[in-house]
Amino acid sequence: MARTLREVLDALPAEERVAIDRRYKELIDEVESLRELRHISEMSQAKIAKALSISQPAVSKIEKQTDMYLSTLRSYVEAIGGELDVIVRLPHRSPVKVKSFEDAAPS
Repeated sequence: MARTLREVLDALPAEERVAIDRRYKELIDEVESLRELRHISEMSQAKIAKALSISQPAVSKIEKQTDMYLSTLRSYVEAIGGELDVIVRLPHRSPVKVKSFEDAAPS
């Protein structure tokens, strides 16, 4: 007889169940795409386009991009009412929040 997922999980040691639950919560907090982020914010492409002063097809194109300027991503996130944070994680150091890229821009 087949066991349910719940039965399998309940049979695991407590520390494994805690680790699985922690990873599950991490995955729930992640999104796969800007499109999914837009859906979470309950906004349409048209509304984002208006906020960015671009066309709706341009918003669609942004959502399909696999690589983009940080400024484009920041504008998109702000258009849906969010705030973009860039966090750098280096070995042997606490995470660092990058506030500005002005100093890194070429002269």
